[in-house]
Amino acid sequence: MTDQQVLISRQGSLGRLHLNRPKALNSVTLAMIRTLDTGLTRFETDPSITSVLITGEGARGLCAGGDIIALYKAASDDHDAALNFWAEEYRLNARIARFPKPYIAFMDGITMGGGVGVSAHGRFRIVTERTRLAMPETGIGLVPDVGGSWLLGQNAPGELGTYIGLTGSLLGAGDAIHAGLADCYMPADRLEQLVTALAAIPPEADKAALADAIAGLSEPAPASTLAGQRAAIDDAFAAPTVEDILDALDRQGTVFATANRETLSAKSPTALKMTLMLLREARHSQTLEQCLNREFAAVSHLFCQPDFREGVRAAVIDKDCNPKWQPDTLAKTAVPDLAGFGDGKARVFATNKLEEEAR
Repeated sequence: MTDQQVLISRQGSLGRLHLNRPKALNSVTLAMIRTLDTGLTRFETDPSITSVLITGEGARGLCAGGDIIALYKAASDDHDAALNFWAEEYRLNARIARFPKPYIAFMDGITMGGGVGVSAHGRFRIVTERTRLAMPETGIGLVPDVGGSWLLGQNAPGELGTYIGLTGSLLGAGDAIHAGLADCYMPADRLEQLVTALAAIPPEADKAALADAIAGLSEPAPASTLAGQRAAIDDAFAAPTVEDILDALDRQGTVFATANRETLSAKSPTALKMTLMLLREARHSQTLEQCLNREFAAVSHLFCQPDFREGVRAAVIDKDCNPKWQPDTLAKTAVPDLAGFGDGKARVFATNKLEEEAR
């Protein structure tokens, strides 16, 4: 192992991308995003590579998200650095979704935020008994991004995507598959067997060979705990506003509803309202790129608001878990139209670049 933050290697016909910041739970930096993109270019143009696998080094997980400490510092003195990070990260997410060769992700252990972005847009998304997946952005004054609004708005059944995006709920393997964020379950001790099998697939093999290799080592997923709560989730989270969702949870009055009401009450009111808007818009979007553009506009706006720095301070810097949101209530919170989000130059740059990549 080296001190490089991303390792690019090959094993037989398998191209490998290793996130290599284990002490930081493999949280992604701009340099890592650029190296991942370089690796994809190398593997895409190499006819001897049949598929690409992304994994996280260390025992704790694939990736805990973006490097929010660096973004926290940028919020004080270098806004352009943060906007460049998000723009390039989102282009990478879109590229993964369109990658012409099978892209496989081991979503083993902690897989959150940006970790979802580099995995859940792939063709084969494998979870294990150690998977802990979440989009927890509303707790730090942001919104589910990296294409999260697309994944949650398009793939999750019923109102499950709304629930996951607003609450930041932690999902195990069964819930991740039920929510459409993963495809299959495999015990962690079989992952290396799968690596060996994938590396042995020759370029001329039938397209089904890779899927068969994964299926041969997979098992039925554990039961989804959220599946049993679908009726309650659909009833409450279908409401048109966050305030109405809270009222619906009050009416339900169950232990599950009360716990979710308390969870939502601890989140940034601004982030909750903007997240609900993004998720509703995503349902009517035609492409991932449309959602990424919208998310970029949203984070460009929120990054300049006090809740982001306060959320990171409370969760990561001081770790007092007691953020002071501004505004501090939903009633005081007004969400601007998407057209008004962020700086015009940054928004046009992101839109043009993403549309150019999509073409």
